[in-house]
Amino acid sequence: HVQLVESGGGSVQAGGSLRLSCSSSAYTQSSYCMGWFRRAAGKEREGVATIDSDGLTTYTDSVKGRFTISKDNAKTSLDLQMNTLKPEDTAMYYCVADSCSYCSDGYCYSSGGTLANKYRGQGTQVTVS
Repeated sequence: HVQLVESGGGSVQAGGSLRLSCSSSAYTQSSYCMGWFRRAAGKEREGVATIDSDGLTTYTDSVKGRFTISKDNAKTSLDLQMNTLKPEDTAMYYCVADSCSYCSDGYCYSSGGTLANKYRGQGTQVTVS
């Protein structure tokens, strides 16, 4: 059973920073592609950043240069450092994990081409004003 628990959300002014963390297990971090997606009120789900089992990362264009995804295998934590936050970053952020074939532009995909996001946490709210 894969369990993902997010933390670190909150409210911040535009230009500020937040660091999200996703607690999982050593097996999850070493075996699965992991990432973050977000859902803003009234909008579709959007992939934000991914990291595969080899540590390769991808980002959606809107966060490149501002967000950094990383894994701390010692702490079994997946982190998302968010800098220079904008009001449009306001959303519920979710940690996801799944087996995948490849990742691109903030999304990971199975070998069949479907989104690889089988496991998901409860989410953490980020509000930028």
